[in-house]
Amino acid sequence: MTTDALWWRDAVIYQVYIRSFADGDGDGIGDLAGLRDRLPYLRDLGVDALWINPWYASPQVDAGYDVADYRTTEPAYGTVADAEKLIAEAHEHGLRIVPDIVPNHLSDHHAWFVEALAAGRGSAARSRFVFREGRGPDGAEPPNNWLSHFGGPAWTRVDDGQWYLHLFDPGQPDVNWDNPEVHAEFESVLRFWFDRGVDGFRIDVAHGLVKDPALPDLADATDFVGFTTGPGEHPYVDRDGVLAIYESWRRIADSYDGARMFVAEAWTPGPERLARYVGAGRLHTAFNFDYLVAPWDPAALRGTIDTSTRFLGAVGAPATWVLENHDVVRAPSRYGRPTVERHGNATFDEADPVDVELGVRRARAAFLLYTALPGGMYVYQGQELGLPQVDDIPEAALQDPTWERSGHTERGRDGCRVPIPWTPTGSSFGFGPDGGASPWLPQPGWFADYAASVEEGVDGSFLELARAALAIRRRHPALGEGDLDWVSAPGDAVLAFRRSPAFLAVVNLSAETVDLPDHDGVLLASGPLDGRRLPPDTAVWLAAH
Repeated sequence: MTTDALWWRDAVIYQVYIRSFADGDGDGIGDLAGLRDRLPYLRDLGVDALWINPWYASPQVDAGYDVADYRTTEPAYGTVADAEKLIAEAHEHGLRIVPDIVPNHLSDHHAWFVEALAAGRGSAARSRFVFREGRGPDGAEPPNNWLSHFGGPAWTRVDDGQWYLHLFDPGQPDVNWDNPEVHAEFESVLRFWFDRGVDGFRIDVAHGLVKDPALPDLADATDFVGFTTGPGEHPYVDRDGVLAIYESWRRIADSYDGARMFVAEAWTPGPERLARYVGAGRLHTAFNFDYLVAPWDPAALRGTIDTSTRFLGAVGAPATWVLENHDVVRAPSRYGRPTVERHGNATFDEADPVDVELGVRRARAAFLLYTALPGGMYVYQGQELGLPQVDDIPEAALQDPTWERSGHTERGRDGCRVPIPWTPTGSSFGFGPDGGASPWLPQPGWFADYAASVEEGVDGSFLELARAALAIRRRHPALGEGDLDWVSAPGDAVLAFRRSPAFLAVVNLSAETVDLPDHDGVLLASGPLDGRRLPPDTAVWLAAH
């Protein structure tokens, strides 16, 4: 494993979706107090740090990604003093804290936007955002054809007739990064929280800050990643100007003691573009979304592992692997559906029924696969329990803005955000105190089978598999940062790679049981072995000379 000064190069970071992790005061919403109570659980799981989704004051139009005040915490979560207590107590447990920063947009309740609406056309206040006149004889048409990620146009008209840009919900107006005040404000926010001891930031929509000032129409308005344009030519995705912003941010992080870090949520057309974000003097790490969206297919997985490590290694950066987060369908439900060919964040048809048993078996194997890869990794809350997606939340309970913006045609991301179960009984499966308010999203009855207390100490449970894998990863000299060498495998649908010293990982993605290669012992398996044979959809770690 790496030294403390370079901890981020192979860290295991646990994502806390704070609204759904643990409710300390019984109001049905997760909070800082609940998270503090669960720090021993996270320490014992074997993670190194916590990425916490936005904890700032917010109207919660998009679950906190619409920030009204970056220097104040959301009252439902606690106070800034509570955040400082969390940081201190996490450090006592050996856990680092990495909150979210949301620099692409603000809340329409933010003081800047309130001022902009009142100030009118041509004002300095409006220049902090992207306001434009509409098209058509009376300006009644949006300035261009850009679409919101949540459905509908990316423009909303205000009372005086101008339009403002929002790549997400109308309650999330995009800021204008051509304005020096925007740069200064976010640099000040970084310092505010670094001064309080946070160990880094996850950067939301890191690819989207800089826009082409001409605001041209897109040939394919549904292209939110840049698949249909040339490198750097998309008008709001992965433009070269974002790199100077992160060079400035890196200088701020480097001015603090304690190896502060950044991780980018950067959707790019390919790993060669992603590598630019983590080059010398820029960000430390970036999520590997190519790996996340890869289907359960040996060629696809090996291909993204090879290309990611090659391009990132060329700039001296580690890969950062991720299988789940708060924006995508949980792995057991992805892997339990037939694969379809579709770009974006899905490789399946959500209308297909889920084979939960198959999906969980594959998710267990996938956990061992990515835990053995070189670099860092992220674990989304509940992933260590093997939680599937909740596909049948009642329509009246859905809260993701995608549901309304799509005209009730897309259910959105709520199914992976349901508050996680801690116990098999109680009014909220231990998420909050028994008898407290109902959780902000309803939990299904089958959550009882996946509760942490049900899985704890049970040989073969997903929780104990995750704990064992992370414990081996921490102590085995071959794991963490380093190299990977593919070795011959018994069949085209089997992945096998060696890591030095004396470690061999084998994953069977075929429908047939295969022979294991020569080895000196079994370190860990995602499911039962058949003697010296590896069943389908199973992974094993071997001691190998």
